Amino acid sequence: MDTLLEDLEQAARLARRAGALLLEMRGKLAAGDVASKSAARDLVTVADVASEELLVDGLQRAFPNDAIVAEEGGARAEGGRTWYVDPLDGTVNFVHQLPMFAVSMGAYRDGEPELAVVHLPLLGECFTAARGHGAWLNGDPIRVSTAGSLDQSVLATGFPYRRHLLADNNLENFNRLFLHQRGVRRMGSAASDLAYVAAGRLDAFWELHLSPWDVAGGALLVREAGGVVDTIEPGGDWLHGRSLLAGPAALVEPMRALLLEGRGPGYPPLGDREEPPA
Repeated sequence: MDTLLEDLEQAARLARRAGALLLEMRGKLAAGDVASKSAARDLVTVADVASEELLVDGLQRAFPNDAIVAEEGGARAEGGRTWYVDPLDGTVNFVHQLPMFAVSMGAYRDGEPELAVVHLPLLGECFTAARGHGAWLNGDPIRVSTAGSLDQSVLATGFPYRRHLLADNNLENFNRLFLHQRGVRRMGSAASDLAYVAAGRLDAFWELHLSPWDVAGGALLVREAGGVVDTIEPGGDWLHGRSLLAGPAALVEPMRALLLEGRGPGYPPLGDREEPPA
């Protein structure tokens, strides 16, 4: 078997183990098991930490020469092949016992995506991809949507936790696209959104103020399923650039035009800078 596919199998097994751990902990969190990070809406739980410890330990054992960047601080090193790990994407959903939460991992080499796993444990769905080999859901090949126009499309997006402080909190973008599509879905998990775009269940996705672990796995799923991944202003670093637009090319360009309508150079205009006090 190809080495990449062997590595992907190991990563998928590890993600399923982390997913099983999350299911064991789901619905059993005490008040002291949930805390806030950057904002009151930005939650971290003992489940996030336990899942990350399992994933980081497993990756270090399986791939001792690889670097790991994990959301909750389990490791902070980049170089060579780097794994970007979100141990529980959709923590608010998890706390509220909603089904859309995921374990997400993406391996990158020299800035290019190589492997991806997005596992939705409650739904029993494990999305995987390897560069140059394709993307799969539970082993079956997946492809992005064939929708040819926005008015036939269901889009997905999300909003930043610190939306009360950010000048560009995505609400204006939502309004720009509101009348041009069939529907917009807000799953509360960027990794899940991107996995569903890769499978053609959602037609396209955009969001701002994202971190590498939010998108590292899902972005490769979309690319290997035949889609386009880019920053909203074209040609940027979508892994670190904090804005992302993903879907079939037939939808990405008209979405981009609407998102950039009336904008000056540079997108988003203020990035992550907080609004100055009044």
